[in-house]
Amino acid sequence: MSDQMTVFDRATVRRHRDRAAAGLGAFDFLFRESAHRLADRLDDMTRTFPVALDLGCHGGELAAALSPKPGIETLVQADMSPAMAKRAGGLAVTMDEEFLPFAQGSLDAVLSNLSLHWVNDLPGALLQIRHALKPDGLFLAGVLGGETLHELRHCMTQAEVEIEGGLSPRVSPFADGPDLGSLLQRAGFALPVVDSEIIAVRYENPLKLLSDLRGMGESNAVAERRKGFMRRATLMRAMQMYVEEFGGDDGRVPATFHIIWMHAWAPHESQQKPLRPGSASARLADALNSEEIGLGVKPGRD
Repeated sequence: MSDQMTVFDRATVRRHRDRAAAGLGAFDFLFRESAHRLADRLDDMTRTFPVALDLGCHGGELAAALSPKPGIETLVQADMSPAMAKRAGGLAVTMDEEFLPFAQGSLDAVLSNLSLHWVNDLPGALLQIRHALKPDGLFLAGVLGGETLHELRHCMTQAEVEIEGGLSPRVSPFADGPDLGSLLQRAGFALPVVDSEIIAVRYENPLKLLSDLRGMGESNAVAERRKGFMRRATLMRAMQMYVEEFGGDDGRVPATFHIIWMHAWAPHESQQKPLRPGSASARLADALNSEEIGLGVKPGRD
């Protein structure tokens, strides 16, 4: 484990998932959509992955998206919630993403669909994932990024300040792309690529969004959150602000889900290596038909 502060109450994350498991089928639209997008990314690869891990499997949405596709012979599904692992079925186990029990070099691929944003020690988790992968093994994961639920966060913040004169972390913080790219490199992955996309959902009212978050098991689990329910007056004011500031002509409101994709490989000698600095045989300035300016030299004016 790396020396990280505790951002999330992991026991609360597990309870939220346990509570949501039984009725997840009515609320799993986001997990299903992102699972299909992850599966599409695998389609672009000619490689096969005999033994793969679905880390944070929820109700088995990724397994369902992968089932008609060749390339993975054995998929181990793992979730920190026993109820979610049971719902996923198949070869499913209960496991904490921060403590992987796999031997070094035992997996061909580790996949994760919207789960790792709840991990406190993400650098440590990524290091364990890299150790569990065989050389040239694949890590492919989607996590919720910084633009996720920005509408809800804005309204919750403004309403709590207005009504209660203070502020508490009511909505979870999220990572951003550059940070995740740096963490992949820090964990020793090769050829890391990070990109993102937006899934926009429209709701008849913002209370339906809150219901969906609870139904997905994605309610607030920040360790320093104010315990207990939000005051009714604060909640109603936040919902009013949501409609006033973000509502469309049809009365519906948007909710943004920002998915950041991480794609990297366990190191292997066959992988492409970056060129040694100064070894280029052509000048970039020539290719761009421009003037080269040395470091520390200010461009002049004619």
